[in-house]
Amino acid sequence: MKKAIVITGAARGIGFAFAQRLAAQDYHLALVDVGDIDAAASRLAAGGASVSAYRGDVTKADDWKTIIDDVAAQHAVYGLVNNAALFASLQVQAFDTVDPTEWMKVMEVNTLGPYLGVREVVPHMRQHGQGRIVNVASTSPLKGVTGMLHYVASKGAVIAMTRSLARELGAHGITVNALAPGFTLSDGIMTNTEHVELFRDIGKAGRALKRDQQPDDLVGTVAFLLGKDAAFMTGQTLVVDGGSTFV
Repeated sequence: MKKAIVITGAARGIGFAFAQRLAAQDYHLALVDVGDIDAAASRLAAGGASVSAYRGDVTKADDWKTIIDDVAAQHAVYGLVNNAALFASLQVQAFDTVDPTEWMKVMEVNTLGPYLGVREVVPHMRQHGQGRIVNVASTSPLKGVTGMLHYVASKGAVIAMTRSLARELGAHGITVNALAPGFTLSDGIMTNTEHVELFRDIGKAGRALKRDQQPDDLVGTVAFLLGKDAAFMTGQTLVVDGGSTFV
């Protein structure tokens, strides 16, 4: 029975990059997305990865239960990477023009989604006496980025959830950490010309390493947090942004 890593938002971009890196290790990968997840799984399986695909909405408790029950029936649920989030499709705007409906949708995907995932995997992790949870946050709440208050607030919540969960789950051998990327040129971001034009050059200018950030820049940190070398690290937020944010 392989250890299973569940990755949300895995159809493309950063989530798929995580899956590609982890495919080289002896994990079963359970890929979750609302999009065409079968194509992503097929690409990994063609390279010899142990992988399964689940089309599901992270904001739906029933979808989570169906997915995790199926994974747990075949593998040991060991890791969860909460990567799915709303960002690339959001408009940059003043805080007082954000529609309350959009605010709640961002919170639903970016905070309720990770909560439901953690709630579903933890009972299985407790049974095995170990587990790794990685929540993908952002440097935006650390820097006080303006123009996307709902997104920034949601990622600040992810960092706070990570710390609280780390204390609550540590007694069960479960670690909970967050990864805070800088502005990353993922597939989704590259479809939003407004984001690229506003943030790309600003991001590079503020970094110690003067280049674009790519999804592949994040994969080593996630692999580390899921692995044995991070067994005594929990409640932490690891910033990977080329030296723009120092914490």
